[in-house]
Amino acid sequence: MKKFISKFQGRIKAILSGFDRIVFKGTILPLVRAESAMDFFRSRGVLNKDFKPWVMAQSQKIVSAAERYAESHGAGRIEPIRNGQVRKEELARRRLRERGIESGLVGVWSALESCWSYKACFSKEAGYPQLQRTNTKCKHLYFYLLHPEYGFMQLRLQTWFPYHVQVAMNGREWLGRSLLGAGVDFAAKDNKFLHIDDFDLAQGLLDAQLDTRWDAMLEGFCQDLFPDRSAILGPHLGYYWTLWQSEWATDFIFDSPAAIQPVTDSLLRHAFITATGPRVLRYLDRPLRLDGQPRANLPEDVLSRLKRFGEGLRVRHWAGGNSVKCYNESNVLRVETTVNDPGKFRVHRHAQGQAASEPKSLRPLRKGVADVALRAQVSGEVNRRFVDNLAAGGDRTSLAELFDGVVTAHRKGGRRVRGLDPTGKDRELLLALGDPALLVGGLTNPWLRESLAMSAGFRGKTDKQRSAKASRILRLCRDHGLIRKLPRQNR
Repeated sequence: MKKFISKFQGRIKAILSGFDRIVFKGTILPLVRAESAMDFFRSRGVLNKDFKPWVMAQSQKIVSAAERYAESHGAGRIEPIRNGQVRKEELARRRLRERGIESGLVGVWSALESCWSYKACFSKEAGYPQLQRTNTKCKHLYFYLLHPEYGFMQLRLQTWFPYHVQVAMNGREWLGRSLLGAGVDFAAKDNKFLHIDDFDLAQGLLDAQLDTRWDAMLEGFCQDLFPDRSAILGPHLGYYWTLWQSEWATDFIFDSPAAIQPVTDSLLRHAFITATGPRVLRYLDRPLRLDGQPRANLPEDVLSRLKRFGEGLRVRHWAGGNSVKCYNESNVLRVETTVNDPGKFRVHRHAQGQAASEPKSLRPLRKGVADVALRAQVSGEVNRRFVDNLAAGGDRTSLAELFDGVVTAHRKGGRRVRGLDPTGKDRELLLALGDPALLVGGLTNPWLRESLAMSAGFRGKTDKQRSAKASRILRLCRDHGLIRKLPRQNR
């Protein structure tokens, strides 16, 4: 990312990194298995055969409570939506503009949508009806708010058992409200900031979002949209919250649209043309074979698309459910990582229930809100890798400039460091360092020995001699600034 910033030095006035769209889902874990659900109804004195009448009665309570909530907050009655093509957010934003709402409930809409629940089916083995999981449709309530702290947001409640909840909000909307509270002037378009009087404060506010006590915040919303939860489910059943979808955006804010327009098309076309399968997989931290090619049993498709979008182009790369994209609007160039399948990323963390004093290990990134900060870190790294490649677009640096720093001998710490020979004895070394697998994984002494096993300097040597030579090569590369030392690896 430093190269990209250096390339446009003088034209980029600020960089903002933080969440854009974030969607949370609340699930009552004891009710997701049929056996546990039947235990719940048994404890409530409800027979399995009476499942549907009981749930219908509770559903009516939920809808009635929502109607009272809407009317008491000046939003009127619940409005049904019978056309699945209608975008509920557009309806809410139109009402927001027409009524000039500055804070509070915008409105409540209802729609019949797909979900999963249970049905009572007679079991020959048990001799009486049992609950079975099934896909169905039920009424969902959509609450749209202009929250005084979090901005425009949506809350969705499934009115049929087991009462899933979804909360959608936007980190940039949240930032805008925080800036207003701090008395900082800014100019924004949609969810992009074209100018902020204090960019350092803005980045600090985005960083502070990661310290939020997510469970407490999300449970607070549920008290308003599902006030009868304790009466229906009892006081001890609570929601388990997951971050179902996240978008992490890095915005490069240029001085003006004129400063960005001449370069965006060439940069984005470069990002599309160079989007080989291995490169996209390394953007999104997917493993490759030792030769840098995708594995034969790769479970997901790798796709890239370049299209007209807004004021210019948008390039987007997918690997399964995760993607990274880049586009421009006005004076903002945005790089954004969308994570729908966090388990594809591996992070250093403790196992569930493991003591904090025990060592962390490499494990899949979880959907739970406990890993929100780790997801932000992973998404930021994807953006960085994409921007590092973007920096090469339209590069006019001559070969002489590129090579001068490494082919010339110099002195460091009182000793002579020889220059590299890119077309001679160091050719195979530099080709090995260009392996896309190293964009994430780093290189080690054993890896280098294996990669250069058939080169002239390694053939016919003992393991000890090859290890010593690899160590000398790594030191030489560090002295030329080609790699840097990290604990137990080089990058």
